Amino acid sequence: MSPTKNRYPVESHKVIIFGAGRIGRSFIGQLFGCNGYNVIFIDIDPVIVEGLNKRGSYRIIIKGEKDEEIIVPNVQAIYASDTDKVANAIATADIMAVSVGKNALDKVIPVMAYGLILRQELNPGSPLDIIIAENMRSAKDFVKSRLTRNLPADYPIDKLVGLVETSIGKMVPFMTSEELKKDPLMIYAEPYNTLILDRKEFKSPIPQIKQFAPKDNIKAWVDNKAFLHNLGHATAAYFGFFKRPEKKYLYEVLDDTEVFDFTKDVMLQSADLLQIAYPDEFTSDELTQQVDDLLIRFRNKALRDTVYRVGQDLIRKLGFDDRFMGAIRLAIRHGMPYNIILKAMSYGFFFKAKDENGTYYKSDIEFLEAVSKDFRKALVKYIGLDRLKDRIIINELADNCKDHTTVNLR
Repeated sequence: MSPTKNRYPVESHKVIIFGAGRIGRSFIGQLFGCNGYNVIFIDIDPVIVEGLNKRGSYRIIIKGEKDEEIIVPNVQAIYASDTDKVANAIATADIMAVSVGKNALDKVIPVMAYGLILRQELNPGSPLDIIIAENMRSAKDFVKSRLTRNLPADYPIDKLVGLVETSIGKMVPFMTSEELKKDPLMIYAEPYNTLILDRKEFKSPIPQIKQFAPKDNIKAWVDNKAFLHNLGHATAAYFGFFKRPEKKYLYEVLDDTEVFDFTKDVMLQSADLLQIAYPDEFTSDELTQQVDDLLIRFRNKALRDTVYRVGQDLIRKLGFDDRFMGAIRLAIRHGMPYNIILKAMSYGFFFKAKDENGTYYKSDIEFLEAVSKDFRKALVKYIGLDRLKDRIIINELADNCKDHTTVNLR
C-alpha cells in the first residue's frame, strides 16, 4: 500500500505525537488535548494503541496534596509500523512532537522524514514545527543530523521544519503492574505543568497554550534543567541509595538530613555555574529559589517516585555530556569549582537499586561489572570519557571511589 497521493490540506489543531509513554501522554498530549487539539499518538504498544482508539481518551491522575483527575479527550493512535498511515498523518498535521527517548529517536526519524517528504508533495511549502520533548541536550542538532540523512539532498529543512527544543521539567513516576492492570491508559504525574520551549525555532505561529513558556535562549534553560533538576534528582537517588539502600522512594531518602543537605549543596554549586554562564538569564536569587522549589517537588510523597526510576540508566546519566559531566565541563570552562558535583557523580558507581520486581536496569549491570573490573577503562568505554583529555576528572573520580573495595582503580 502506498500513501495517498491526493492533495490533502493541513488540518488545523491536529497534533501528531511520536511516543505515547509517560511524558507523551501526561504532558504533551495533555497540553494539546485539553486545549482543543485532536491528538494522534504514534506508538508500538498494542495495548496503548488499541486502547486509545477504542476509548478516544485517557486519564491522568495529578498527584499532589489531593489527587486530581484530568480526562484528555479527542485522542487516536497509529501503530508506528504502519508507515504509510503515519506519513499521511504527518503530511496533514498542524504541529508535531516527539517523546520517545534518545535511544529510540534513530528508529522513528526515518518515518518522520518519510512523512515530511509526503507533506511537501501534498502541501508544498507548508512548514511543520516539531516539538522535541526529550530529556537531552543539543536535541535540535541531534534530530536535524538524523533527519538530514533521511531527506533528499535538496529538501529545504531549515525553511520547512522547526526543530523546537524544550526543557522538560515534569516528573512522571513509574506505575506498578497492579495499577496498570486496572487501567493501562491511566498515568500519574506531578502538578507542575509548564513547557519551556524555543521561541526562535517556530516556523508557524506558536500555539496559544497557556502552559507554554517560550524562551529566546533555550540553551540556558536546557542547561538549567540538566544541571539543577536532573543533577539534583540523580544526586538524591545515588547518595540516597548509598546511605539508605533499604529505602524505596525518593522522598524517603530525602528525609535523611545528610542526603537532603548534600543534594542541596550539589544543586547550589551548580546554580553558581549557571549564574556565571548565563548572567542575562538567571539571577542568584532566582536560582536559589528554584533549588528550594525543586527539593519540595522531589519530596512529594503522593507522587511515590522511586529511587530506582530516578537513578537507573547509569550509562546515560553519567555520560560525558549529561547532568554531571556537563556541569563539570561548564565549571572547567568558567574556572569554577565542581568538587561537590564530582563527589555526587561518584556515588553513581555504587548504585544498585532494583525495580518493583527486584530486577536491575539491564545495561546498569553490564556497566557496574565493567567498573568493578577496571574503573578507568569502564569510564572510557561506557560513558565516553577520554583517557587523556579527561585524565584529571578520571583521577578525581577514582579518588572519590577509593573506599569502595570492589572497584579496581588502576
